Amino acid sequence: MTYKKIDEKDIKVLSSYVDQERFFVKDDIEKDYSHDELGTVSAYPDIHIMVTSKEEISKIMTYAYQNNIPVTVRGAGTGLVGACVPIYGGILLDTSRMNKIIELDKTNLTLRVEPGVLLLDIYEHVEKEGLFYAPDPGEKTATIGGNISTNAGGMRAIKYGVTRDWVRGLEVVLPDGSIEKFGGKVVKNSTGYGLKDLIIGSEGTLAIIVEATLKLIPKPLKTVSLLVPFENREDAIAAAPKLIMDHVLPVAVEFLEKQSLQYSEEFLGKKIPHNNFEAYLLLSYDGNNEKAIDEDIEKASKLCLEKYNAIDVFLVDTEERRSSVWNVRGGFLEAIKSSSDEIDECDVVLPRSNISEFLAYVRELSETLDIRIPYFGHVGDGNLHIYFCKDSMDENLWKEKIEKGFHLMYQKAFSFGGLVSGEHGIGFAKKSYMKDLLGEKQLNIMKGIKASFDPKHILNPGKVI
Repeated sequence: MTYKKIDEKDIKVLSSYVDQERFFVKDDIEKDYSHDELGTVSAYPDIHIMVTSKEEISKIMTYAYQNNIPVTVRGAGTGLVGACVPIYGGILLDTSRMNKIIELDKTNLTLRVEPGVLLLDIYEHVEKEGLFYAPDPGEKTATIGGNISTNAGGMRAIKYGVTRDWVRGLEVVLPDGSIEKFGGKVVKNSTGYGLKDLIIGSEGTLAIIVEATLKLIPKPLKTVSLLVPFENREDAIAAAPKLIMDHVLPVAVEFLEKQSLQYSEEFLGKKIPHNNFEAYLLLSYDGNNEKAIDEDIEKASKLCLEKYNAIDVFLVDTEERRSSVWNVRGGFLEAIKSSSDEIDECDVVLPRSNISEFLAYVRELSETLDIRIPYFGHVGDGNLHIYFCKDSMDENLWKEKIEKGFHLMYQKAFSFGGLVSGEHGIGFAKKSYMKDLLGEKQLNIMKGIKASFDPKHILNPGKVI
């Protein structure tokens, strides 16, 4: 695509729409705004604008549309696929200051928020009212706009689903500056095509989210976790689908290996209890009936010990133990990042039945390519996070091994019916792998949707398709 090069006239007009302390040009733009959390994709915008209202966004987009200027939207920048990186320059539209919680509606059980509200602030706001927003992505300082844009998943997806299942309505600014509402507070909606659901997971390529209406439920009264050690990873992974099949539905089923635990424990300076086993399942159960939860735990424990070859079952029932275990699990990504000078990530999702064989292939690939590849995953829903570590490797060799390794790994995943991304999205970094999987027909359908929303292709160009 050919876009207008930003000139002094553009700067003068666009700067008139916002306060000057929220408007940055060229050399005044900080390096953090040229990349996301992973940092493997990097490019600077010509202009960085911190917006505070949908009216400001509408004015900026109207001007950008009329003048064919590319616009990339950014929240907290915690993404891992380069989706918020302005690879064509132009305008970086920063929504992090649009962080108001607008309305908590206890009758309709909804929460209206601006896109820059952090996930952790949503939890705090609703839980003190006895309510619950269930999606649980690992990065709690991500914005809700970013979560919606990538259809973020997280650890509670088995029981509660992903972000898409918790969004009732969206208000958006379209590329031409017009403001539209899709959905609302209603529970059901069979009114035409699901435009709301097209926006969810579109990674800022179709429209700019300026308000979201989220679904809430009453907060479960009790949550209990089980830490279940196994002699080997194969037994642990094989137990996950059996637990679900045997009608003890957990909130979360996380797979932990000794190596990943050690990375996280060293990084955080914290240790989990019973940390001397080779492999674990970390299970979580919740509900409003204490007796029913106790029965679920008892049944799950019995199944693990008598049918699934577990060594033991440890109850994680105090706040101190729960905090210790889940904080160490939550620190895996940061721990792996700190262990190497550069990493790249594969966010593959597979049928649960193929996880063990796929991870065996990953370990084989690690030896063949002579590269460290730690991993962890949500084995309950088949979503694995696999990391290639540079470890001071020569830059050219690193790029060569990344290209070869990712290609082989994705091809193996596709052979099992897996997909490129379970929750982090496609962005810029994973486009070629999605093309390999979906083929031209599906990509052309997606391109047609893109053209309907954004005929000039100015919104987050170069991403996804």
